[in-house]
Amino acid sequence: MGVITAGQVKELRGKTGAGMMDCKRALTESGGDIEAAVDWLRKKGLSAAAKKAGRVAAEGVVAMAAGNGAGALIEVNSETDFVSRNEAFQDFATTLASMVLESGEDLDALVGRRYPGEERTVGEQLTHNIATIGENMSLRRAVRLRVDQGVICPYLHNAVAPGLGKIGVLVALRSAADPQVLQPLGKQIAMHVAATGPRSVDVSDLDPMLVERERTILMEQAEASGRPVAIVEKMVEGRLRKFYKEVVLLEQAFVIDNETPVGKVLVQASKDAGTPIEVAGFRRFVLGEGIEREDKDFAAEVAAQLG
Repeated sequence: MGVITAGQVKELRGKTGAGMMDCKRALTESGGDIEAAVDWLRKKGLSAAAKKAGRVAAEGVVAMAAGNGAGALIEVNSETDFVSRNEAFQDFATTLASMVLESGEDLDALVGRRYPGEERTVGEQLTHNIATIGENMSLRRAVRLRVDQGVICPYLHNAVAPGLGKIGVLVALRSAADPQVLQPLGKQIAMHVAATGPRSVDVSDLDPMLVERERTILMEQAEASGRPVAIVEKMVEGRLRKFYKEVVLLEQAFVIDNETPVGKVLVQASKDAGTPIEVAGFRRFVLGEGIEREDKDFAAEVAAQLG
């Protein structure tokens, strides 16, 4: 890797909150690899990466639809929040959510389907909307969640209209219990997921690569203490358990009381209902999560347009 650019340093600072010189050194040590530099800073205790890696950086809406044991989410992006409040844009997103609920989450298949009430495909309707509204738009991602026995519990945060918001969550509860018992519990868990952003339902579901990456960082931090190997291993295992409590749904403290693990909440709910209740899965969309927004100087843009 050659010279480290100012742009790379700025990007790393935005991800980690670390100082300029620390970022430059991290990039130098990591050959210019941003993610490796994030890890280097974390090992040195210089990074707040875990809290800043998922910043929202795009406009639009997350649209939701649910019914008949299924739920759907789709993220439809626009350039500005102003357009996301346009009625035509919102109607488009709402219609697409219903189509995903009906036919599945494959976006390539979705854009080729006939758009309801029009002699156009979804892709052609998107192009039409761009031309009509005058702003670029895109279909970023979609998901459909089903449960054979139980309920799908939807939750929207920062709703801008019915079925449209900035954060959308679907939680599937698998159980033979009365839906009227399951729905309030499912909504609370969906609100919890919206607030905490867990990576998996259970420890066994967690991405092995994520666990190994965390273990490596924790091992290097523990070894730096100079403790004996046996102590270092215990330190790492203890810190991993703390990591699980941060990112695994059933290990997290329930936001309702900020104390009881979600897993224990489900155990008690199962006893009260007289039948097992389990989280079969969840999906969480945060508008613009992970998308880098280009920094713009609005005054300069206006001046340029005025010649």
